Amino acid sequence: MKIVLVSRIDEVDALCYTASLGRELEGLGHDVALEESTAECLGEEGIPFEEIGGDLVVVVGGDGSVLLTVQQMKKQVPVLGINWGEVGFLTDLEPDEARAFFAAHESGFGVERRMRVSLSANGKQLGDALNEGLVVTDRPAKMLRFGVYVDGTPAERYRADGLLVSTPTGSTAYAMSAGGPIVDPQIEGFLLVPLAPYMLSSRPNLISTRRNLEITLETEKPAHLVIDGQNTFELEEGATLTVKKADQPALFVHTGKPFFEKVNYKLRNL
Repeated sequence: MKIVLVSRIDEVDALCYTASLGRELEGLGHDVALEESTAECLGEEGIPFEEIGGDLVVVVGGDGSVLLTVQQMKKQVPVLGINWGEVGFLTDLEPDEARAFFAAHESGFGVERRMRVSLSANGKQLGDALNEGLVVTDRPAKMLRFGVYVDGTPAERYRADGLLVSTPTGSTAYAMSAGGPIVDPQIEGFLLVPLAPYMLSSRPNLISTRRNLEITLETEKPAHLVIDGQNTFELEEGATLTVKKADQPALFVHTGKPFFEKVNYKLRNL
């Protein structure tokens, strides 16, 4: 297999582990390359995110490292996350589990597809999110009003500090902290979670990807859209966000760990 290694670059131990893992994978007969920033820190040649290809991308880091990798790849390649962060909902293996996994899967592995959301504003494509798109004001202590339209019909109005448009994968991320439900990632839907809503009756909504979903900013206040905590876009007053299922899902290696077993373990070991 052709394997590209990506490491968080702010921790020397993570970089050393990545270099050691690369040598072991080469010893198993795999063709190993390093992502550009990772390679630079290790004093080697690498390839930029945009040119990553091959059979597998191994990310040594936390959820942020995985999100950055998925965000930057032009063509989605199966990702295997090795946890070098805090919780790591997007990382299936701990560092001491990786070597045994590769030894047992020399001939291949299963792949799980995770839907992403495609976000555009007033017809302009902004990007795809694996976890969520977050709409917030850039003025502290100021609330926003949102109108939610499903198939052209008014479905909900939120007055809140912000609004999360999350995927089922992202339901264990910011959306969970904001009071949203944990959603099975095999379900394809858009999860809307208001941040600190003014009305107690304002609740999260899970909307099928088969429906047309639009969100309108109904207050004359500046706002920003943040995609997966990576990219920020300024939204015009009265902007309309169109939410669709992205053409390219994220691809994750199936390690044999059931989703709810993993969630239960992660939540009890925070």
